[in-house]
Amino acid sequence: MALRRALHFVFKVGDRSKTATFYRDVLGMKILRHEEFEEGCKATCNGPYDGKWSKTMVGFGPEDDHFVAELTYNYGVREYRLGNDFLGLTLQSSQAVSNAKRLGWPLTEVGEALYLAEAPGGYRFYLVDKDQPHNDPVQKVCLAVSDLQKSTHYWSSLLGMKVIERNEEKKTVLMGFADTQCKLELYNIGGTVDHGTAFGRIAFSCPHKQLPDLEALMTKENYKILTPLVSLDTPGKPTVEVVILADPDAHEICFVGDEAFRQLSHMDPSGNTLLDKAMAEDKSDEWFAKHNKQKASA
Repeated sequence: MALRRALHFVFKVGDRSKTATFYRDVLGMKILRHEEFEEGCKATCNGPYDGKWSKTMVGFGPEDDHFVAELTYNYGVREYRLGNDFLGLTLQSSQAVSNAKRLGWPLTEVGEALYLAEAPGGYRFYLVDKDQPHNDPVQKVCLAVSDLQKSTHYWSSLLGMKVIERNEEKKTVLMGFADTQCKLELYNIGGTVDHGTAFGRIAFSCPHKQLPDLEALMTKENYKILTPLVSLDTPGKPTVEVVILADPDAHEICFVGDEAFRQLSHMDPSGNTLLDKAMAEDKSDEWFAKHNKQKASA
């Protein structure tokens, strides 16, 4: 499945300002694009919410050759409950470690040249204290599973990922679509995977002609399809087709047609400005305070 590639992981955020500081100033990522929406996504990209929301893509480079983060912000939700499903994203950047120390962002040394930093909301990021590579610094995303053999079969035999490394002692399997891409690490927690309300979604692209076959395969194998093949519109940009799947532990997986997505995901040079403008104009906290209400805690 060499034509499939890893794109991004979706994080729900409750505080855009602190989140922007973490990704821009600590990690050193760029704002690739920012979009505002008046109603919920047909493919629940922003979770099970139908109100106003925004999407901000951040990364070290464009999604054509970098794995990035999609930050979804629901105007009426201030925080989400973490589960044990997302175990961390690992990236290599001594500059990020230096930035964290300079800005006083909490760091925990967890190994040789390895630090743990938490993004707002509690999401774990592992920073390898080595020079940032010329290619993508993002190395892997780790997800919890309850049955490693079953999950490995799903991701490799059905989705076409190549098993790169098995570690029986650590109870992990490392896999990916290509050696040059961000990898997926599955870690057997030996119990139930809890997605909380902060549950994320990992996204991949494939040739659009593969999407109906992928949906048919999951139907045949009796695996859950969260969103059957659907077209998603973004004003002024190409329409993309997606299928949303769920693996054996209900991790959400988005497959999007590659051809249209490459056009949709072009870096927007005004992304930074658009995000800053949206944050400055966001009066949701004031509105809730004025009406003696609190934003929801999902």
